[in-house]
Amino acid sequence: MCQRFAFLVSLSLVCLAPLSADDTKPNDEGFVPLFDGKTLDGWVGAKEAYKVEDGSIVCVPGTAGNLLTEKEYSDFVVRFEFKLSAAANNGLGIRCPMQAKGNLHLDGIELQILDNTAEKYKLLKPYQYHGSVYGIQPAKREFLKPLGEWNTQEVAAQARTIKVVLNGETITDCDLDEATKRGTMDGAEHPGLKRTTGHLGFLGHGDRVEFRNIRIKNLSKSAAK
Repeated sequence: MCQRFAFLVSLSLVCLAPLSADDTKPNDEGFVPLFDGKTLDGWVGAKEAYKVEDGSIVCVPGTAGNLLTEKEYSDFVVRFEFKLSAAANNGLGIRCPMQAKGNLHLDGIELQILDNTAEKYKLLKPYQYHGSVYGIQPAKREFLKPLGEWNTQEVAAQARTIKVVLNGETITDCDLDEATKRGTMDGAEHPGLKRTTGHLGFLGHGDRVEFRNIRIKNLSKSAAK
């Protein structure tokens, strides 16, 4: 029992250790961390609206803005964990222009991050709930974990397709051209849909949301430098 306990303690210390230089190299699956667990190095934009806390990037309540990667990505798979507070609203921006503030759900592409269970959101449009391509295609619902628990999410963007897997369930599988052939669901112009590359990041609306274990696999022929 004592040996097993010592092993578990050692394992936990390894898991909590800060990233080393070698940890920033691709793993066996080709994923590279976007967040070192300690600083916002490698991120730009509204850094005043985010902080690092206990190994997570946290959107500071009462602030707003877009925290974006320094690098641009075209085709990729990104994996991360997130924890929502009650009625939290955020978004994952992909292929975005560099805008610390502004409407990246239009000028880029936004995948909604939302507490679907909040009473204030019960009358939203289907394309406004968690995992939806905002204004374009609704996601399947009911796969978020209870508030206060960590969710895992994977987003794959390849050419004109976007796939979102939440806690092991595919909730969005979108062909952008097919989804918009009769116009956008929200009736708005989305110039960002024409973008083939751009920054990736979190689009905060002043609610506490935590993110950790953020890593990306670059699928483009010319990997981001």
